[in-house]
Amino acid sequence: MSNRIGDLITFTLFGESHGAEIGVVAEGLPHGIPVDTDAIDRQLSRRRPSGAISTARRETDPYRIVSGVFGGYTTGAPICLTISNGDTKSKDYEELSYRPRPGHADYVSLVKYGGYGDYRGGGHFSGRLTAPLTAMGALVGSALESRGIRIGAHIYSVGDIKDTPFTPTDHQLAAAGEGFPTIDKAAGERMEQYMKDAAAEGDSVGGVIEIAVTGVPAGVGEPWFDGVESAMARALFGIPAVKGVEFGAGFGICGMKGSEANDPFYKDGEGRVLTKSNNNGGINGGITNGMPIIIRIAVKPTPSVFKEQKTLNLRTGEVESLSIKGRHDPAIIHRAVPVAESVAAMVMADLLAKRYGPLWLKGEDK
Repeated sequence: MSNRIGDLITFTLFGESHGAEIGVVAEGLPHGIPVDTDAIDRQLSRRRPSGAISTARRETDPYRIVSGVFGGYTTGAPICLTISNGDTKSKDYEELSYRPRPGHADYVSLVKYGGYGDYRGGGHFSGRLTAPLTAMGALVGSALESRGIRIGAHIYSVGDIKDTPFTPTDHQLAAAGEGFPTIDKAAGERMEQYMKDAAAEGDSVGGVIEIAVTGVPAGVGEPWFDGVESAMARALFGIPAVKGVEFGAGFGICGMKGSEANDPFYKDGEGRVLTKSNNNGGINGGITNGMPIIIRIAVKPTPSVFKEQKTLNLRTGEVESLSIKGRHDPAIIHRAVPVAESVAAMVMADLLAKRYGPLWLKGEDK
């Protein structure tokens, strides 16, 4: 089982949804990085469920940094961050060991781990584990901000409802960072109502999240299999429910002619090399070109729905009706926005460390 991303700066995830604790271990972060606990609290709060469009499970996410931080700064040793689980109802999942939920990892976990996996609340596959990812990503993100690199995300679309997109050569990170994560607050209200309507029907919805990474210098990344797209896609696909990742114009670029898809270079009044458009999402040949990195991820509808479904009883071999129990989100996309930001921050920290050395993150050269 591989739960790690990164090469020079690595992040290893551990725990289960209904276990005592979940957490993440970061290795390779340099000494002397200030730990902004307010930023961690803010991101965890954005990920936390609230209201009718979220699960009724209420976790306060009491995190502990048990190693690698002293006096408010990283020490250079591995950082272990843990979060306790509390509001669990494990009995709701007892029959899932032989009656797998459609769209979940129940069946594949049973096959791969021979029935020894923890099925309570989805076990190690649960979105609950995105809490420590969010916390660690907030720690890393504050270090990136000190170097002029900002990461923001918003809900790009839910159903047929679309938010204002990040402009190809600019960004609106601040507008998307407060409250319901949209730039156009009227669109956000319509999305919330769409989610509530699905919940009232016992159903769920998915959508698309757009991420922007700004301030990254040109020249970060590698060609072929170690490029920025490769590293980002691998990590973002690790977020539960993500089924697609695209950069820049994404699949839409295939409908353009080459003369439209290309991003012409020019030099601005400050001598910076920029591009007139950003159809390639700030990346050429796997390497950053200095423009904003624009990414969109597709988040599927939450597979736990309260409508009656069919499943296979693995003990009897019969197809049976399934009405799930438990507390589930009618939509997770709004809670996944800070998770996407945090995972992008982790990837960028590692890519920048490979380009400039880990000490660059704290303002020093190699």
